[in-house]
Amino acid sequence: MVSIEPVVIDGHMFVASTVRLPKTTLLTVSNDKGYIMCGALDVGLLNSKLKDRGIIAGRAVGVRTIGQLLDAPLESVTLAARELGITPGTTGRNALLKML
Repeated sequence: MVSIEPVVIDGHMFVASTVRLPKTTLLTVSNDKGYIMCGALDVGLLNSKLKDRGIIAGRAVGVRTIGQLLDAPLESVTLAARELGITPGTTGRNALLKML
């Protein structure tokens, strides 16, 4: 099952996606500039093989809902996210606000 819903943070619109798969759920919240995602995100791959794309993203682990993803501290972030001041430990919500 796939669900997509709007998420408003401080008056700014983001899109939350939930993909339920066997034994796991993929969670993302994004806008046109970047995204945060559950532990399935491979930040190392984005920083190495896809570095030239400048993908702005962060990963939170141990989350099971969109609400938890927004509130969790990011465990890792891409190099492009660091350029915006998003660092590990930044909450998902605050990371998204830096992606405006």
